[in-house]
Amino acid sequence: MSAATGTRPVVVLIGPPGSGKSKVGRILAAGLGLTVRDTDADVEAGAGKPVSEIFVDDGEPRFRELEREAVLAALEEHDGVLSLGGGAVTDAVTQEALTAYAAAGGHVVFIDVPLAIAAQRVGMNQARPLLLGNPRAQWQKLMNERRPTYERLATLTVMSSERPGEHVAREIADALGLELTAGELTDPKHEHQH
Repeated sequence: MSAATGTRPVVVLIGPPGSGKSKVGRILAAGLGLTVRDTDADVEAGAGKPVSEIFVDDGEPRFRELEREAVLAALEEHDGVLSLGGGAVTDAVTQEALTAYAAAGGHVVFIDVPLAIAAQRVGMNQARPLLLGNPRAQWQKLMNERRPTYERLATLTVMSSERPGEHVAREIADALGLELTAGELTDPKHEHQH
């Protein structure tokens, strides 16, 4: 352990692309008066290029290696809300780290979502390298493969479906007994756009 011993995320969000992890993470963190950290953003910052380019230039194994490093660092250093990339849970070391985090009292929240909603949210676009070809079929295949892992690692499962991110964030806070510092939950990303 580093000097950050005892520091750990309040909540770790896991789930497939399009489940709303990033949005719910922003809203939940703002409502709790905490910061949010996204491991995909950490990987991109460290590599100096988008995830899609890492896949193309360096391959999925290299991306998963960078992702594992980002997850382990964030679990050790971050004391707010942590959102993991959809495939982060496929790594055995990451699974062990999340299991240990949960065993120590941490909250791993699986945000589940039906394919139809995920498809609308992500637009099944080319920036999602694992969804090339037939994106809906690929998403369903990945979800079928990953669902048992999401469910095994989760200490709480919530369904995002068509509900606004604010509702999902409140459900998580209520279920985990987390006290919101903000009376009304809003997405800080939208507040900055006015």
